[in-house]
Amino acid sequence: MCMKRLKILVRILKVSRADRILVSYLVFVGICALLIVWTDPAISRIGDALWYLYAVISTAGFGDVVVSGLMSRIVSVLVTVYSLIVIAVITGVIVNYYMQMLELKNKETLAAFLDRLEHLPELSEKEIAELSEKVKKFRGQRGGKS
Repeated sequence: MCMKRLKILVRILKVSRADRILVSYLVFVGICALLIVWTDPAISRIGDALWYLYAVISTAGFGDVVVSGLMSRIVSVLVTVYSLIVIAVITGVIVNYYMQMLELKNKETLAAFLDRLEHLPELSEKEIAELSEKVKKFRGQRGGKS
């Protein structure tokens, strides 16, 4: 089930081209990690720089790795701002896709309902009763009186 959801997420990102945003973000984080290693005396390994950036991105701020250089602090601020923007954009893309899918499903359901109404004289009593129940449920959901 988890893999299915992950595949759907990947498909949404590809269809909306938000995967490009995500890839550019990961490249940006990698470049920032290199900048921190090169400019900050407190961090000398790429793994430590990535760990530090993870703490910055997740806003966890573990405190086990702290930068002291001006350039590293500027990079930290840029990573934080860019992370917030990327998270907002990706979340918006996913929610928008989901809402479009719900709207499409509702339109398809409505089209099927209207098709049945157009063929009302041809429906059996059982089908008419089912249709009547659906109308009553719909009116109940909309706050109408049954």
